[in-house]
Amino acid sequence: MSDNVIISSRVRLARNLADYPFPCRMTDAQRKEVVEKVFAAVKTLPDDFMLVNMEDINELDTIAMVERHLISPEFAKDVTGRALAVTKDESISIMINEEDHLRIQVIKQGLSVAQAYEIADRIDTALNRELHFAFDNKLGYLTQCPTNLGTGMRASVMLHLCAMGETHAVSRISGNLAKLGFVIRGTYGEGSDASGALYQLSNQVTLGISEKSAVENLTNICNQLVQSEMATRGRLMESMEYQDKISRSMGILLTARLITHAEAVRLLSNVRLGITEGIVEDVSIETIDNLMLSIQPASLMRREGKRLTPSERDKARAELIRTTLR
Repeated sequence: MSDNVIISSRVRLARNLADYPFPCRMTDAQRKEVVEKVFAAVKTLPDDFMLVNMEDINELDTIAMVERHLISPEFAKDVTGRALAVTKDESISIMINEEDHLRIQVIKQGLSVAQAYEIADRIDTALNRELHFAFDNKLGYLTQCPTNLGTGMRASVMLHLCAMGETHAVSRISGNLAKLGFVIRGTYGEGSDASGALYQLSNQVTLGISEKSAVENLTNICNQLVQSEMATRGRLMESMEYQDKISRSMGILLTARLITHAEAVRLLSNVRLGITEGIVEDVSIETIDNLMLSIQPASLMRREGKRLTPSERDKARAELIRTTLR
């Protein structure tokens, strides 16, 4: 049941090298040294990493990385002195010289927070042997932002809360989640909208709590949200008008010749719900999830191999959706 609601799980660890100031105080020479040291340490890992200097990447590819959640929007805004280590399957990535020297990130499909943490912890332990992270016996891992002190861990889950979003239940429960030490945000984190009814739920507390407890608490909250979402979906599906909305969404996606990104993700969200409720057949959830990623502006232009005007993107997007769904 959780697979119908939960898209993916992510664990991110913020770490800093003990021998260097935080990135906001580093010189250009120090930034370069940190990149070189981290690259050398990453090469000792058994994982198959690609090492990328962000200054060598064009703007289109950089934005596409943001769309695929490999890097943060903040990381993409200024790539000077920044680098990325990423596995070929893109399940593990390490941002270098963002807000902290390292942001180790692991993404797994479905509700897999514990598994993602195990991988992140293994990489963290191995890199610490080579790099020596800044750590205080009372405060834990030292980070540029005080809100990350302690574990330095942010665990998050991407959820498709189409029914709760439709009934405005998400906004109503956000206050209660905050009291429990969690925050629910849009698709790309703080300040972003829930594109296609995709929300990020993550822990806020990093000080005075163990990584294991944070992972368990997040998993428990996710299971409760899944139950609420499924119950809300059941009530919505009693309405013939809502069933019709899903069928019409599929019809538009199969026939549209021009479609904006905003309209496409809204309709795909409806179809994804229809698949889980048995209204839409012969299309898989994986197909919809992959389309959600590939129809984003930069990802679409990378697929086409050239820059496109907004109207050209709308045409290419509609064609890609029609071809895929048929």
